[in-house]
Amino acid sequence: MKSMTLTSYGADAPFVEAELPRPLVTPGHVVLRVKATSVNTIDTMIKGAGKDLPLSPDLPAVLGMDFAGVIEEVGEGVTGFAVGDEVYGCAGGLADLQGALAEFMRADARLIAHKPKTLSMREAAALPLVGITAWEGLQRAGVSADQKVLVQGGAGGVGHLAVQLARHLGADVSATGTGDDQLSVIGGYGAWPIDFMDEKIEDYVANHTHGKGFDAVFDTVGGANLTNSFAATALNGHVVTTVALSEIDLSPAHFNGLSLHIVFMLLPMLHDVNREVHGDILGKLAKLVDAGTVKPLLDDATFTLAEVGDAYARLQSGKALGKVVIEV
Repeated sequence: MKSMTLTSYGADAPFVEAELPRPLVTPGHVVLRVKATSVNTIDTMIKGAGKDLPLSPDLPAVLGMDFAGVIEEVGEGVTGFAVGDEVYGCAGGLADLQGALAEFMRADARLIAHKPKTLSMREAAALPLVGITAWEGLQRAGVSADQKVLVQGGAGGVGHLAVQLARHLGADVSATGTGDDQLSVIGGYGAWPIDFMDEKIEDYVANHTHGKGFDAVFDTVGGANLTNSFAATALNGHVVTTVALSEIDLSPAHFNGLSLHIVFMLLPMLHDVNREVHGDILGKLAKLVDAGTVKPLLDDATFTLAEVGDAYARLQSGKALGKVVIEV
């Protein structure tokens, strides 16, 4: 089968077209024909850092975590799926799990779900990693109806889904971004857009929460921005972050009694723990998509498998609005 493979790691390392054996089906798994895969920030981090990250696969490596495709073989013990089913999931591209930058992929059946019927393969491939992350973050923070929620980076991959899911839960949602395009996206989802370049934290906390702070802040920016999230959160509130790879002073969180939740959705893949939870979330997410409650945001640029290097560059350029997707 054709694949785009890394034979070295590094920011400038090229993807190389290679013929690899088609994966064999094993118990509890399916083999699927990949139709589309999306690029996530963690993919670019693995490519750039290589084995400095404990989750990076050995070389030669086939990356690509998210996918949408069609089942070609079903392994022993798999129920609920059949040959020909259209599915989506996040099931490879790290450790010893082959990724989706190939014509075929073996996936643990616990990590996949039937693709939303109303989405194309390209659209469905944009959802799994960011959708699961948004879902888990809001669940960890206990977001519910009538709460005031702030999403930092509301037009980003995780952020745009966190906004929509929080709205579905009945929360009063505000979200940060900058520029007309991002603010328009946020407003289009029914959230209050905040231009972080123009509005100070104390101003938007005063305007949107009467100075009390948000019940929950979902920070998809991380790093130094966590300090901003602490400052925007109500007493005894919740802060969720997807980017905690930094040293930071937790004193503001301490003196306000905040709960800090770090979401690292790759743990089930890395440690084979509670993988069925991801399949369950994807099944529920598909129903919300088909009901018109949630819709993925895709960047306008399109890429083929041979153009994977350009797709990675597009995401890293900061110019993409929405998920970058590669069609296989």
